[in-house]
Amino acid sequence: MSTSEHRQLGRSGIQVPVLTFGGNVFGWTIDQPTSFSLLDALVEKGLNFIDTADVYSRWVPGNQGGESETIIGNWLKKSGSRDKIILATKVGMDLGDGKTGLAADYIRRAVDASLRRLQTDYIDLYQAHRDDEDTPLQETLAAFDALIKEGKVRAIGASNYSAERLREALNVSSDQGLARYETLQPEYNLYDRQGYESGLEAVVKEHGLGVINYYSLASGFLSGKYRRPEDAAKSARGKSVVEKYLNERGLKIINALVQVADQHHATPTQVALAWQIARPGITAPIVSATSLSQVDELAKAAVLKLSEEDKRLLSEVSSY
Repeated sequence: MSTSEHRQLGRSGIQVPVLTFGGNVFGWTIDQPTSFSLLDALVEKGLNFIDTADVYSRWVPGNQGGESETIIGNWLKKSGSRDKIILATKVGMDLGDGKTGLAADYIRRAVDASLRRLQTDYIDLYQAHRDDEDTPLQETLAAFDALIKEGKVRAIGASNYSAERLREALNVSSDQGLARYETLQPEYNLYDRQGYESGLEAVVKEHGLGVINYYSLASGFLSGKYRRPEDAAKSARGKSVVEKYLNERGLKIINALVQVADQHHATPTQVALAWQIARPGITAPIVSATSLSQVDELAKAAVLKLSEEDKRLLSEVSSY
């Protein structure tokens, strides 16, 4: 089964499936051979939009960053599948030794390092991983603009920007005739709605940006596997998930997901993703998998269509 629906990333002309695959798992929770098998399966199922970052997965003991990009690059070399995927990566998080931020000279060094690790000569979507208020927006955007003109990057995006700073960046691009951010990568899911909906959503809609939101399953909570305090033992992050989400509102959301899932012979994960895919302004939620069975589940989520009643119920129980 292959997902057929595609959407444009902002005004970039780049078409992507309705789910983005989060590459932070490569070199963290799965090794290179498993990563290769997942990438093969994703391409086969039409889930060919892969998002990573230069900092993945520096947080793992013994890692220094770049591990995810390196695995993807090794797979690209082995499979010869560069033309079959849309590849997104990011710059700006702290890699140590002063390698951080969005200054022009650093962006130039960082993109070349990412291209080497990815074993490709272009990146489809290059994103500012976080805002850098110490560097003028014009300097950052001019650096990105130059990379597009050189053919190293096709489009640019922003992650973790406030509504105010995103609007300011878009105005700078417009005023200076520079490439603009075509996408936003915010935190957004059925539980964590307020941060995006209270300000960013209006900017995105006004300027026609694509949205590829992260934590789309609320760190696994929306899969339905954490329903009691003792479920915290089910994963390494279980304790923090239970502390943040297992409350009256969280349980209402889970119960509604289960109810809708049962009607569609689907899973809560699939329903949670289908609700986001159907949201106006959302392009392709980011979600990860560590096994082939989970990739199958994602492929089914990409084609699940909820009724207006389903969407209304989920929106009401998750209102804040």
